[in-house]
Amino acid sequence: MNIQTQAIEQQTRQWLQDVVIGLQLCPFAKAPLQKEQISFFVSQANSEEKLIEELIKQCHHLDAEIKTETTLIICANLLDDFFDFCQFLTWANSTLKSNQWQGVYQLANFHPHYTFSGCEYDDLQNLTNRAPFPILHLLREESLTKMLEKYPEPELIPKKNIATMYQLSIAEQHKYFSYLFKDTKN
Repeated sequence: MNIQTQAIEQQTRQWLQDVVIGLQLCPFAKAPLQKEQISFFVSQANSEEKLIEELIKQCHHLDAEIKTETTLIICANLLDDFFDFCQFLTWANSTLKSNQWQGVYQLANFHPHYTFSGCEYDDLQNLTNRAPFPILHLLREESLTKMLEKYPEPELIPKKNIATMYQLSIAEQHKYFSYLFKDTKN
């Protein structure tokens, strides 16, 4: 693994620890991270076709590696534009379906410019899905279903996460999402 790839993986791990787990955005992320059941794959793809090939390989990896609970495919060189990323997600989900992985794996997603439909770009609720890089998150559907069945009122998780984002001070926003504020001063 080269230095750039290591840095991208480390920054993603830090985001997962500090934001996703630290701010309790996902109540299911801590245990797999502690048990080293999360695979971090830094994609070097420079085309969407190559990224689809890598997505397929990562699904095969999950098929073979029962101990791996989830995979984060981190796009280092591709899909910086959020609109392009959203268009790609349609193709990625179609790929899961055409390879009989629909219902086996679910594809979640994160992006530095994530913007929920109907929201302004600067709306703080977008921070719930903003990450340092475009990320395709492959989850085992069966495991996710089991966790949701045990969790009280899982439908309230998004509302709780949005409330958390609105409670962050500007200093906390800069701390947790420093990659969004590279060109600004605190």
